Amino acid sequence: MADSNNPEVLGKKVFFIHPSALTQNEIVSELAQQEYEVYVIRDAGKMTKVLSRYPSAVVFASIDETLQPKDWEAFIQGIMENDAAKNVVVGVIVNTDNDNTKRLYLNTLKVSGGYVPLKPDTGTAIKNILEILKAADAKGRRKYVRADTRSDSAASINIPVNGRYANGTIWDISVVGLACVFSEDPELEKNSLLSDIQIKLQSSILRVEGLVFGSRMSDAEKVYVIVFTKKIDSMVRTKIRAYIQKNLQSKMDQEMK
Repeated sequence: MADSNNPEVLGKKVFFIHPSALTQNEIVSELAQQEYEVYVIRDAGKMTKVLSRYPSAVVFASIDETLQPKDWEAFIQGIMENDAAKNVVVGVIVNTDNDNTKRLYLNTLKVSGGYVPLKPDTGTAIKNILEILKAADAKGRRKYVRADTRSDSAASINIPVNGRYANGTIWDISVVGLACVFSEDPELEKNSLLSDIQIKLQSSILRVEGLVFGSRMSDAEKVYVIVFTKKIDSMVRTKIRAYIQKNLQSKMDQEMK
């Protein structure tokens, strides 16, 4: 049986180092919506620590930002020569195409993750990055990114039960469903339809429909698993994915301290 920590199962983390505002707002956001586990790193000096923990990651460096060209070259070469990071896929993102820079990274340094210009067309850049991630098998066998929300007191759920609302705490969530516990057990039956679920994720309040998939005991608490139906609104999916990316980014920021 495959190890559940194996990137072939859970997918690979995708890091953007010193991304421009355009890269973060359009590319990183789109990749999160495409169910990639994506992070922003604003301190290149911390990447050695990060990659020692995630040696099968995919890294995109925005080489027109923050560092000097020679520093970027040394930084990327250092990753590629690090035995502990030999499985890391490294690509570069540039604002505009430049033949000399392209030759340096593709022909001399031989980065495995490609050379992606943002201009003149961000849409083409996103398409190229998606192709790189597919070739790197960045999703593995995982279809949906999930966030553990037990440390987030602002991740809650309310469901109508017998004319009143049962209040609960979300333990984890993906775009297809969630696990939760309630302050008082509402004794939900398996396969029962919940047509007016209210989810709070930080400042977003979302309404969804779901089916009770089942339940399990965790210590003294009963954990319910609820699967969303196909009636879920596309904007709700967008907000859930954006929340998950923000939640995971916050955990990564803490991890790097």
